Amino acid sequence: MILLKSTLTAIEILVQTILYRYFQSSYCIAFVSSESFRFDYNKTYVHIDPEGRNLTNDLLEVSEIGCLDYIVRVNEPKDFIEAFDKVVHLGNTRKSDRKIVFLPKSYNTDVIENLMEILSMKETTFITNVLIVVPSFNKSYESYDLITHKYIGPSNHNQPLYLDMWSSFTKQFYKNNNLFPHDMSDMYGKVVKVACFTYKPYVLLDINSSLVPFGRDGMEIRIIEEFCRWINCSVEIVRDDEYQWGEIYKNMTGVGVLGSLVEDRVDLGITALYSWYEEYLALDFSAPCIRTGITCIAPAPRLLASWETPFLPFTLYMWIAIFFTFMYASIALTFAQGGSTKNVFLTTFGMMITQSQSDVGRSWRIRSITGWLLMTGLVLDNAYGGGLASTFTVPKYEKSIDTIQDIVDKRMEWGATHDAWIFSLALSQEPLIRQLVNQFKTYSFEELERKSFSRSMAFSIEKLPAGYYAIGEYITEKAVLDFTIMLEDFYYEQCVVMLRKSSAYTNKMNELIGRLHESGLLLAWETQVALQHLNYQVQLEVKLSRSKKDVENIEPLALRHVLGVFILYGLGIIISSAIFILEIIIKKNME
Repeated sequence: MILLKSTLTAIEILVQTILYRYFQSSYCIAFVSSESFRFDYNKTYVHIDPEGRNLTNDLLEVSEIGCLDYIVRVNEPKDFIEAFDKVVHLGNTRKSDRKIVFLPKSYNTDVIENLMEILSMKETTFITNVLIVVPSFNKSYESYDLITHKYIGPSNHNQPLYLDMWSSFTKQFYKNNNLFPHDMSDMYGKVVKVACFTYKPYVLLDINSSLVPFGRDGMEIRIIEEFCRWINCSVEIVRDDEYQWGEIYKNMTGVGVLGSLVEDRVDLGITALYSWYEEYLALDFSAPCIRTGITCIAPAPRLLASWETPFLPFTLYMWIAIFFTFMYASIALTFAQGGSTKNVFLTTFGMMITQSQSDVGRSWRIRSITGWLLMTGLVLDNAYGGGLASTFTVPKYEKSIDTIQDIVDKRMEWGATHDAWIFSLALSQEPLIRQLVNQFKTYSFEELERKSFSRSMAFSIEKLPAGYYAIGEYITEKAVLDFTIMLEDFYYEQCVVMLRKSSAYTNKMNELIGRLHESGLLLAWETQVALQHLNYQVQLEVKLSRSKKDVENIEPLALRHVLGVFILYGLGIIISSAIFILEIIIKKNME
């Protein structure tokens, strides 16, 4: 395929000129033609013959190996565009600035209309660099006009844009213009459609326009506004408050923000969109813009009931150890008394609570056991007394829900208005995480607001980089008082701007996000939006929810502090009286 330049046809010379001038940065080029090209080119390229083959499969194969720029010379250019668009959605390779050059099949007027029809196709509106080479018949020698679509501006994006003319006589371009002029640096007011919905502090819509321009604000809204200010575009909001994040179906349709993107109803998608794997297979992701940690606010631990107070000085295992000590000592005392069980349990119990004994025992065995039991009782009694004093001094609470294990062990459901909160966990094979996902529930806004007062579930929230939280508005100032933020994050994610695959906006969006990170503007915007639009009381209560302010309250000992002791005392009196009466009745019946 490498021949001397003198043997090349006019169209081949033109192609070679374009390749050397505009395709030097290309990794690989795909030539789609039933005829072979003859020219000298020093880059990697592949040749696809579309005749009698599945063009979509061939394009997908070369696309996956990195051949993302195309020279096309076919009978039906529209078929190529349709196959190309399918490959963009099916393939995993992405490139924002793909170049496609369409060549005429022959040098006659019949091919011009055929080539120009591709500019009216919807699929072409998503391709920035389209160059159409058509015969020019206004010269006595072979020449070609070079045309692209308008692409930029507020309207008429499919209109042809004449770029230049190439002459086979001079082998030069008439105007020497840039044949790929759309570098995305100036869109001349082109409308960029953005899918989103109100979710503080990422996106806030329907705000009083006297407070903020256009009545919208939020961290990600500011990214979009700055993006369009930079490349000179106009923002059109496409909202879907009903489906919110939405989902993508298997037939590449969908609802919500994700559905609008996959169906090409919008150009950009925002509102706390994470780096989800399933969505990455269908869409383009920008560079991460916001790091967020996902956790829950769970019902705050309450003060333990007063009847539990007498049991708090020792742990469960300590009480079990004391019980076995009591049983062992009772058995030992029984053997020491020659097998007599008279008053053994009462005597043992009395010594364990340091009660003095009227009878020290007749044998050294009884005295030895009595001495050791009195020493044991002395230690236990002092330890118990100290622990009980501590319980009265510092209030004791239920065990708080701090970790994933805690919320799973309590089988407490957690949830929000949409299952997008578990998209990042759905593919996990870890049993603990799978159980956590099973406990997630979705409810309506009104139902979540009602449940926030029932202490029956935890609510998912986001920890943002500057120290604020993304909390659903169903958590009110009154409800948040009874919640505590968990110590362990469920997971963390990177928020991205989502676009259609190989979107022309991806590279520019990545460049902007990099600049915003370097300048620290994203952190500043988070603080500004939080202070201006979020409920500061709710934010403060969540941030300080781990501190128990009531511990600092000093009050005199009241009846409620010792009510548990009197409850146990009363139960003991009732039980002993009942047994005493029962003994009297049995004795009378025996007489």
